[in-house]
Amino acid sequence: MPASLVGATTSRFPPLNPFLWAVLPQTITMEPEKPTQVRRDWRFWMIFACVMLSQFITALELSVVSTALPTIVNTLHGAQFVWIGSAYTLCSTAFVPLSGSLAEIFGRKLLMSGSIVIFAIGSALCGAATSLNFLIAGRAVQGLGAGGLASLCHIILSDLVPLEERGVFNGLIAISYTIANGIGPVVGGSLAQKGQWRWIFYLNIPICGVTLALVSLFLNLRTPPGSFAAKIKKIDFIGNILVVASTTSVMIGLTWGGVQYPWSSPRILTSLILGCIGLVAFLVYEFTVASNPIVPRGLLSTRTSLSGFIQTSMLFIVLICLLYYMPVYFQACMDASPIASGVDIFGLAFSVAPSALLVGLSIAKSRQYRPQIWVSWSLVIIGTGLFTTLTVNSSRAKAIGFQIIPGMGLGMMTAAVFFPILAPLPVESNAHAIALYTFFRNFSNIIAVTVGGTVLQNELAKRLPADFSLQFPQGVAIAYSIIPLIRTLPEPLRHQIRVAFAESLRGVWLVLVGVAGGGLVASLMMEGLRLHTEVDGKWGIEDAKVATVALEDQEMGDVEGRTKTHRLESSQ
Repeated sequence: MPASLVGATTSRFPPLNPFLWAVLPQTITMEPEKPTQVRRDWRFWMIFACVMLSQFITALELSVVSTALPTIVNTLHGAQFVWIGSAYTLCSTAFVPLSGSLAEIFGRKLLMSGSIVIFAIGSALCGAATSLNFLIAGRAVQGLGAGGLASLCHIILSDLVPLEERGVFNGLIAISYTIANGIGPVVGGSLAQKGQWRWIFYLNIPICGVTLALVSLFLNLRTPPGSFAAKIKKIDFIGNILVVASTTSVMIGLTWGGVQYPWSSPRILTSLILGCIGLVAFLVYEFTVASNPIVPRGLLSTRTSLSGFIQTSMLFIVLICLLYYMPVYFQACMDASPIASGVDIFGLAFSVAPSALLVGLSIAKSRQYRPQIWVSWSLVIIGTGLFTTLTVNSSRAKAIGFQIIPGMGLGMMTAAVFFPILAPLPVESNAHAIALYTFFRNFSNIIAVTVGGTVLQNELAKRLPADFSLQFPQGVAIAYSIIPLIRTLPEPLRHQIRVAFAESLRGVWLVLVGVAGGGLVASLMMEGLRLHTEVDGKWGIEDAKVATVALEDQEMGDVEGRTKTHRLESSQ
């Protein structure tokens, strides 16, 4: 297939010249492109193991803190608990756009190794934290590493597996992600209950060591040619400064709004308005000025890709909110210990993986993705709607059983959301598209943690007993730290606080119903497009029989490396 047609849909192929119909033999027929059969040896599976292990440690770190958060906040005597999660997601989000460009410029292996090292350093800092601010700083460093890992995992997979076959591999990655999300709350709760919460972070270090060893030994993908100086010139520094500053500004406004300052406060309004203007300026700059944009205009030029990015945001807002605030429900309203609350969300965690794998198989078999996505959003809407019926008197079995329905829908979406994003785009755009997908995902994690926390805190401010709230002059945020102490409070105060938490969390569930509804509406924009059967030829596993020759363009002083591979003669 000509390179100009790679990634195009059938509807965009140019019509065959009528003259050719006259001279071609009448026996020739136009057949659909058949899938490319790729032989995958042990090197591929070792690289895939690196991808799964990297995905595992980032997902584990995202979920392991949820059940231990009340204990950590109580131990470190801090008020801004939201920043423990938000600092992680903010920094991972800010680094993601740059990671896609760096992967294109310096290659996959160098960036993957660096991300693992940064993540391990951040974990060590978190484990050694002596104050909440120290911990937040460590989480920020962790987030930088996690942003690179999250983006590189899917970029590497796209280098090696065509979109048509990727459903199964997405399902396998979802299993790794789900196992981490499933055991994370239990591990975190267990360590917190024993007063050893610092090991939540220290345990990442040996896992990072194993992952780094695997990457060093087996992740031998082709590296782009060119000098270091020429590669540095390709980095879009202005675009990265704009996106980092803008997301930070929005994040601060969402975190402080309604908690430290009223939503109408000039500080909050200024932060949100400047952040939104900055994001718009970032897109305008990327689309019109940047010579090597981190977000090429073509990524958002089709309604199907745009729909996929919107659905990505909606998906992870719902998923992360449930992972963070379902343990709060069990601990605050049902007197569950941190370990028990981790076990109690198994209904959600372990319904995601089977549904993700089944949907991946169904897409690979049917070459269709829209029906599966529509069904998944319907399940998420129903499941989050059921959560709004939970009260302080609901049974534990009911609360666990309700998790299965949205868990199935979220699992299906986790495996399927890549297809509307990548199907309309040429395979050469995979790295930038996946980096933007990861940016939307991580930014949605920020929104999930901060908006969910803001709704909870604002509702608690209205529902907690007035004499009890007066004990917290620093603001209602510190009330989160009393969750481990609720069981020790006298009646009727204990019951009143539990009711306040249950009713406040109902506000969070209602928000998620609306978000899932928005995801369903966005999914109606999708077209049903052909799935690619090819990968980007300039990437892949290095082969001793393949030589890479760089051709340098000298026009206008701009150096653009283009690689061509030539098989060596067997006689050499």
